Amino acid sequence: MADDYPDGKVSLSTATSFPVTTDYNETTNPILTGFKGQCPQCQQGHLFAGYLKLAPCCDVCGLDFSFADPADGPAFFSMSIVAFPALAFALWLQLRFEPPFWVHILTSLPLTVGACILLLRPLKGWLVCSQYFHKAAEGSIDREWHAAEADRQRLEPHD
Repeated sequence: MADDYPDGKVSLSTATSFPVTTDYNETTNPILTGFKGQCPQCQQGHLFAGYLKLAPCCDVCGLDFSFADPADGPAFFSMSIVAFPALAFALWLQLRFEPPFWVHILTSLPLTVGACILLLRPLKGWLVCSQYFHKAAEGSIDREWHAAEADRQRLEPHD
């Protein structure tokens, strides 16, 4: 079980095989740390257990990666980044050489799919590290604030 400290760092209980310390060099650059596939807390452990599968926890500091939920973000960014160059290549190929359709299937399609797949891992790492860095959590409604704001507006004179 992890205990939270006021400075936001985590110390693991002695029941785990990980060192009991909070002296880690947390990331200050989630993009670089995520692209490298490193743990955002210690920058030494591995973020991934496979090409795209997140590890359950860091193999060095024991940070639990269950907080991470990049959802469809990596796929969206990957397709958005690759779309323009892939389209430019396909148009150049078509206008320059006027090849039959099957040439596009053998060139443009694998190039586009391959580039998207290559970008997925670094983009997923970046989004996971960004969630840790910015302490992202599931959204919730602050009912007390809304009630107080409604009372304030009711009591405040309107023009």
